[in-house]
Amino acid sequence: MDRLRRRPRRWDRFAGWAPGAAILTLVGFAILLALAAWTQRTDLPESAAPVEAPTATTTSHGENPARDTDLRLYDRIVERVDAGENYYEVAVEEQRARDFPVRPGLAVRLPTLAYATAVFETWGMASLGVLLAVLTLLAWWVRLQDEQGGQERKLYILLLLVIGAGVGFKLQYLALHEVWAGMLIALSLGLHRPQQWVWSWVAAALALAIREHALPFVLLMAAMGWMRGQRREAFAWLGLALVFGIALAFHLSVVAQLTSEADPASPGWLTLRGLGGWTSNIVTSSPLQLLPGWLAAMLVIVPLIGWAGWKSDLGETGLLLCLGYGLAFMIAGRDNNFYWALIVMPVWFVGFAFVPRALASLWNSARDY
Repeated sequence: MDRLRRRPRRWDRFAGWAPGAAILTLVGFAILLALAAWTQRTDLPESAAPVEAPTATTTSHGENPARDTDLRLYDRIVERVDAGENYYEVAVEEQRARDFPVRPGLAVRLPTLAYATAVFETWGMASLGVLLAVLTLLAWWVRLQDEQGGQERKLYILLLLVIGAGVGFKLQYLALHEVWAGMLIALSLGLHRPQQWVWSWVAAALALAIREHALPFVLLMAAMGWMRGQRREAFAWLGLALVFGIALAFHLSVVAQLTSEADPASPGWLTLRGLGGWTSNIVTSSPLQLLPGWLAAMLVIVPLIGWAGWKSDLGETGLLLCLGYGLAFMIAGRDNNFYWALIVMPVWFVGFAFVPRALASLWNSARDY
């Protein structure tokens, strides 16, 4: 502890903080951990598989009954698209046949991943997944070399990236849109520099083309660019959001032409599940699901104090990213939408690398009261 006092780091946000602010932060953090344990919802039924509808009891067209219902749906859509059929007609027909909702149009996934899988097939997509993972780790390795506080912890950070992505980024889950979008967001973060952001923008655009849930990340990057005074970059991110909005409107219009009021509608996504909704999404999408619910829920929150203590561009972006999606999970999404968390899961645990330093600095600052 005394060494921390003698050797403050510029990236250590909490070093030398006012004692009152440090005490309030520690107390607030402790309260948040207690609330997370108290409100944990990891004992929900059917929480171990990503589903949108009841599990089917029979299969057709040679589908693998061991696959989850959502995954079998995506497999069948890809099979028919590969045979030359129209994606939208196939998606609506298959979802309708399985009593999956097709209204509103957002209940039908964007076509990008289906077309890519039809072109590259299963092992081609697996190869692309390996390439994406390697590129992401390399991008973070290079960025951490120049990021204050990152260089001395880069091995831990890369390990935490692997752990965060490990649950979703498996061969059997490559049909999930959130898996690809989440890794592309992680790649975008690794590629980003305040003065060199074009390739980061491209990676984010690919994520957005696969899953609309990547839009908050794009808007965050626009806001960060604006706050840094990088107006050109900010407008580029906003332009991406605008183009996507136009594409999404087209997507919704096509789905609307193929559906009617008689079709099944999705239950509302505005559910206000609170802190338990946030923690349960992360727990059931990560290795934390192996731990007791109360402990796992607390460990979901712990990386936030590490992100907050990392005073750097990447640290601030990571903190806002996790807080933003955490708030979204509190407000939107049903219990069986927990796999939405896969979109931020690859980077979530990175904050753990800075937790010991953050807590030690807060404690030292509080002792000066």
